[in-house]
Amino acid sequence: MKFFIDTANLEEIQEANDLGVLDGVTTNPSLCAKVGVRDFEGHIKKICDIVEGDVSAEVVSTTYNEMIEEGMKIAKIADNVVVKIPLIKDGIRAIKTFSDQGIKTNCTLCFSSTQALIAAKAGATYISPFIGRLDDISTDGMQLIEDIVDIYENYCFPTEVLAASIRHPMHVVACAKAGADVGTMPLNVIMGMLNHPLTDSGLTKFLADWDALQASFKS
Repeated sequence: MKFFIDTANLEEIQEANDLGVLDGVTTNPSLCAKVGVRDFEGHIKKICDIVEGDVSAEVVSTTYNEMIEEGMKIAKIADNVVVKIPLIKDGIRAIKTFSDQGIKTNCTLCFSSTQALIAAKAGATYISPFIGRLDDISTDGMQLIEDIVDIYENYCFPTEVLAASIRHPMHVVACAKAGADVGTMPLNVIMGMLNHPLTDSGLTKFLADWDALQASFKS
């Protein structure tokens, strides 16, 4: 499973990239607003310069013609940029157009397997089902991931399942078990995957024993 970081914060992206396990980045208007992005295209270019993998940059238009115009500008920012499109009627039309032109797309705000099926038919490079937001309304987000993976495998759709709205490390484990191609998550979730109290206590014990051994040689 590929690891993407879900942020527009350059420092967080650099920190995750320095780990050597980062495969890409996803952004959205809310994340850009959170870090006060003013030069959108310039900011996306900086992200693309940090990360070799795909970087999703979202359109803010909601009509077909406007999404095509905006998406074309985004696609020119860098070779590894992906045009992120909302899963609405005009968005599906735009995805089909971009797909026909060889432009990568990320179909976002997916909350059902029927939506995912339509996005794949349109040629989306990625589909982004939102796990956490479904959990918030007492719906099983992980079941959606499993259903989409099954459907795509049934018909050999090349669209990659990009699990989004991941809230904690166990979401990542569940997505990996379900066969999601990508998991996108905030930095704290990536770092949280590293933590275990037995690792910390074991390391403390190893170092203490080593110090005691060195002290015995000096006495």
